[in-house]
Amino acid sequence: MVIAWWAALLGLLLAIGLILFRVNPVYALIFGAIVGCLVGGLSLAQTTDTIVKGSSGVMGTIIRVIAAGVLAGVMMESGAANVIASNIVNRFSDRLAILALALSTMVLTGVGIFIPVAVLIVAPIALEVGQKMHYSKLSLLVALSGGGKAGNIISPNPNTIAAAKGFNVDLSQVMIADFVPAIVGLIVTVILATLIKNRGEFVPEAEKFETKEPKDLPSLKAAIVTPLVAVVLLLITPVGDILGVKALASFNLDAMYILPIAGLIGTIAMGQSKKFLQYMQKGLARMTDVVLILIGAGAIAGLVSVSNLPQKVVELVQVSGISGTFLAPIAGILMAAATASTSTGVILASNSFSKSIMSFGISGTGAAAMVHTGATVIDQLPHGNYFHVTAKAVNMHFKERMSVVFWEMLVGLSMTIVATLMYGNLF
Repeated sequence: MVIAWWAALLGLLLAIGLILFRVNPVYALIFGAIVGCLVGGLSLAQTTDTIVKGSSGVMGTIIRVIAAGVLAGVMMESGAANVIASNIVNRFSDRLAILALALSTMVLTGVGIFIPVAVLIVAPIALEVGQKMHYSKLSLLVALSGGGKAGNIISPNPNTIAAAKGFNVDLSQVMIADFVPAIVGLIVTVILATLIKNRGEFVPEAEKFETKEPKDLPSLKAAIVTPLVAVVLLLITPVGDILGVKALASFNLDAMYILPIAGLIGTIAMGQSKKFLQYMQKGLARMTDVVLILIGAGAIAGLVSVSNLPQKVVELVQVSGISGTFLAPIAGILMAAATASTSTGVILASNSFSKSIMSFGISGTGAAAMVHTGATVIDQLPHGNYFHVTAKAVNMHFKERMSVVFWEMLVGLSMTIVATLMYGNLF
């Protein structure tokens, strides 16, 4: 049975409304899916089947996200992420401090650290730099957040995994496709943060910042082993395809294997193999909220899949006369803004509209890249955790944190425009 488009839209809007009123996003998404199904005419049994089927459809993504927890746990709990960030900042001159800060969060998110965690790691360093160079907190957070957004689209993070799974392409393909937009995002971040370095509040001269003692941290050479192994293993197959080397091209090892393997090798390299189980446990704990969100997003995707909403969206695009290409970035922008989450936005956009997007002749990799970059435009709104975590990281009050949203949006928009020009078949 196919339900009417308006019932699916009602369920989606209800879920968004509940999230805006600070209802737990998982319950909001599931409740919206239930209401949409029932209003659309499904029985209680059919509604249950639809939600279960939708949630089971994201299981592949969930498995890979859980695997990513091993790598994230190792990087965060061992102090490897702190070492990488501090070394990047220390190796740049004061004149290039903003570039160093943006690059630090880009690298950390790029190797699999969650973007809010990356900001938390680099924030004490950024505040010290801001105090020394007399840069505003506005400038500092734009540098951290913009760099994080750039790294987030080329990392083995849950959002990239969701984009790849939603369009049935390899994780490494999405990471490679997003590389040029990410570089553009980094450049735009540095330019914007530099332009506003004298605007807003400044870091108080007397403020002190807590950082880990050097004795608690691994060496830089040991710290980079985990991300280096992960990147090399993820890129073996696509590089083999490009070079025409069959032995490499046939090395099709999934991220589900690669990310835990990289974490284990990195732990051994840092001489902390006895703590590996502890790192795994803490990494899994950090992934719990993401996994739950994915289940809720799967429920809504199940609702949309039994409706004619995607077909109506395609008809609307065709009637409007605009290129169907724009459906991909628009879907990413709207879904991420609605949920204030890159990962949730990507999975809602890709699972609900993937067939509609690809019906316009766009490749799976291109569609994933456009949805993924689109989801970074306004995913930092107050009804999500990222807004509040990053505000606290740099001791910023609500009104001033809201002023950062505009500049973050410009960074995400620059990456979306580049991705759309590259993969949208506009010419």
